[in-house]
Amino acid sequence: MRFMLGTHMANWLWDDDPRLDGVTLFISRNRLARRVSPFPAARRDWALDSGGFTELKDHGGWRTTPEEYAAEVRRYSKQLGRLLWAAPQDWMCEPWVISGGTIGGQHFAGTGLSVAEHQRRTVENFLELQRIAPDLPWIPVLQGWDLADYERCARMYADAGIDLAAAPVVGLGSVCRRQATEEIARIVDYFASRGLRLHGFGVKTDGLADYGDQLVSADSMAWSVGGRRNPRLSECTHRAKNCANCATYALRWHQRIVNAPPRWRQADLFAA
Repeated sequence: MRFMLGTHMANWLWDDDPRLDGVTLFISRNRLARRVSPFPAARRDWALDSGGFTELKDHGGWRTTPEEYAAEVRRYSKQLGRLLWAAPQDWMCEPWVISGGTIGGQHFAGTGLSVAEHQRRTVENFLELQRIAPDLPWIPVLQGWDLADYERCARMYADAGIDLAAAPVVGLGSVCRRQATEEIARIVDYFASRGLRLHGFGVKTDGLADYGDQLVSADSMAWSVGGRRNPRLSECTHRAKNCANCATYALRWHQRIVNAPPRWRQADLFAA
C-alpha cells in the first residue's frame, strides 16, 4: 500500500530537499489554483485532490465548471509532471455536508440534496471529465454513507459503462471524518474482495492498521494537526512556534506510519 503524505505545502513538490525524495505527495487543488506563474518541474510523484470537501462546505456546491477544472489539471500535469492521478469534482456524502450547520466548530453551507443526488453528480462529473480530457489520469470515486449507498454508487458507474474493477485506482470518499473505523473496514472489505483497487482519502491511522493491506493507496495530513498541537521539535530552526508546516515533522510522522506493522501482523507476532 502506497501511503501518500498529504500536505498544504505545495512547494514540497519541487523542493530540492533530498529527504522528500521517494515520498509520494497528496496535494489539494486549492493549494495550486491561486498560482499564476508557471510551476517548476516536480521532483517527486504526487496525486491531486479536487478540494471538493472545502468547496461544498463553504459554498454548498461547485463553483468551478468541469471545463475549467480540466484546464487547471492539464496545466498542473504539463508543467509539474509526475502526476499519478487526479480526483474528479466529487460530491461528499457526510450528513453535515448535505444538511449544513456547525459541526466541530466548522460551518457547513449545506447542499440540501440527497445522497443519491450527490452520487449521481459524482458519476456524471467523472464521465464529463473523461469526455473533456481523456488523456488526463482521472479516477472514479465511490461516494456514500453506508454500505448500501456505496453499492448504489457502484451500480451507477456500471450502468454508465464503467468497469470499476478494471480501473487502476478507485477512490473511496466520505471516510476521513468518520469515527467508526469498523464501518469503513466493512466497506473496504466488500469492494476489495470484488477486485477494486481502492484509495482511501484521509484515512485515519487506526484504520490503516485495520484494513490498510486492502488498499492500494491512502493519504493523510494528520501530521499538521499534531505539529500544531505538540511542542516544536528541538532540532528545528524555523521561526514558526510549531511544526504545522515543517518537513522534518511531516517526514518523521510519515515514516512512523509507513514502518508500523498492521494489527493483523502484530497479532501473528504475539501469537508466535
